[in-house]
Formats: sequence, structure tokens, C-alpha cells
Amino acid sequence: MSAGPVVVLAGGTGGAKLARGMLDVVGDDLVVVANTADDVELYGAYVSPDPDLCAFWLADRIDARGWGLDGDTFHVMDGLRELGREVWFNLGDRDLAVGLRRAERLAAGDRLTEALHELTTALGLTARVLPMSDAPVRTRVRTEGTWAPFQEFMIRRQGRGPIEDVAFDGIEAATPPPEVLDAIAAARAIVIGPSNPVISIRPILDVPGMREALAASPAAVVAVSPIVGGTVVKGPTEPFLAWAGHPLNASGIAAHYGGVLDGLVTDEAGHGTSVPMLQTDTMMGDAAARQRLARQTLDFTEGLR
Repeated sequence: MSAGPVVVLAGGTGGAKLARGMLDVVGDDLVVVANTADDVELYGAYVSPDPDLCAFWLADRIDARGWGLDGDTFHVMDGLRELGREVWFNLGDRDLAVGLRRAERLAAGDRLTEALHELTTALGLTARVLPMSDAPVRTRVRTEGTWAPFQEFMIRRQGRGPIEDVAFDGIEAATPPPEVLDAIAAARAIVIGPSNPVISIRPILDVPGMREALAASPAAVVAVSPIVGGTVVKGPTEPFLAWAGHPLNASGIAAHYGGVLDGLVTDEAGHGTSVPMLQTDTMMGDAAARQRLARQTLDFTEGLR
């Protein structure tokens, strides 16, 4: 009998990779709570980049480029370009189908949680991928005195900083879905994946009621640092941490998460944080490395209860 779910809070690639490793360790007991503040509506579709990325990783359907479904084609995007439409956000044909179906379900009054469940079921998953909120939250970033939605900042502006400000529109009206609260309340371990702490994990934590749910859970909360070998493997973690006033190291990650953490997994030697640390190799270059890190993180987290 299961001792409770293992909950992974995840944004993009780093969190998705750790979740895939955790799937090998705990199987159906895995619950991924994914950031939805990067969601975007375009081409008539509702696109959820982080939940979809997690689902594709868990189903072993992620494309070699690191996003989208494996082997997808891009005929619709090519057709839009031929018609003179600016295509700044590239979606594969099957990826677009996912977003169109999701938009259809939301327009009919279904929750985002339910639409994501339909996707994971279609992919053959029994582990769950849940949104941080069914209500819309949207990240905006200000650089050079102007604001941009997150996807436009990353793609059109190519993630160029320095970051002047970050806002999560709609966060005050958001609440965790009941499925998320139930999973956290019953969890035997809660792991914050090595996703961007500011733009991937902070929106999850800032959903009203989320921090209180984590604090009330019987499970320990442990973060895996996204910093490997003193640098960032992928994405704009450094400029966003600098905006938040934290250094690019283990102590900066621990400080950013404040009182949420019971422990931190990092490849850094020494103890420069206020929480217990597990030092280990955190690079997830292949399936064996992902599974090893997931197992070590789970054992460390359960040992802190």
C-alpha cells in the first residue's frame, strides 16, 4: 500500500526531467504540480508549455529538440507563414491539436485540471500532472522600461535582460485546485524541481493558499538546485535571481525559497544555507542519472520528516 504521493513542483525542462526520474522510482504515486503562468492563447489554441512539457517527458514523447511531441510536423505554421501571418511562437501540428482541444474544453466550462487529465490519459499516463491553478495567471516581465508577456519576452526579445520587474497577473484571484491540495495533504515527500526559481516555481508558491498547504503537510519540502557546476544548464535563471536579489549559488536558492524549505539538494560542497543539504551530482544527462537523482532526493526528503 502506498504511503502517499510524491509531489513534484515543476516548471520547464529541469523539473520535467526530475519528474521523469521520479516516475521510475515511485510510479503511479507521482503527482506533478506544474506552473501555468507561462500559458498563452494564440492560433485559437490554449497552450500550456510547462504542463505539456512535463506530460510529454513522463510519457517518453518529448522531442529531441527538448520541447513538443517527438516527430511532430509543422505544416500549419508553414501554411500560416505562406498566408503572411507572423509566426513567432512555433507549434507542431499535434501540439496545436492539443491546444485547440484544450481551448474547446475550457470554452465549454471545463477546468484546466480536467483538460490536462484528458491529455495525460491520451498519452497513457497514470501519474498525474496538475495545474497550479484552474484560474488564469500570466507572467509579465519588464526590461528596458517596457512590459512584455513572458512568452514574448523569451521568444521575441530572446530573454534579454537586465530584468527590471516581474508580475504575475491574476495571482490574487487564483487558488490551488482541490486535487493539488489533496495531494499535498497526503504527500510523503514534496520536491521542488530544478526549474527557474523566479518564473517557474515562484508563481506556484505565490498562488494563495499554496504556501499554507505546504506548511501544513506532514511531508518535508526539499528543492533541487537548478545550478550545476556553478552555472545554469538552461534558461535565464541568473538574471531573474539577480532581480530577486539572490546570488547564483545554493545559498541564493535557499534564500529565495525562504521558509518553505526543509532541505536542499545541490552539487555544491560546504554548508552555506540555513537548511540541511544533500551534496550530490545533479546533472541529469540520461535516464540513469535522472533516476539516481530522484532516488537520492526522495530518500533525503523522507529522512527529514
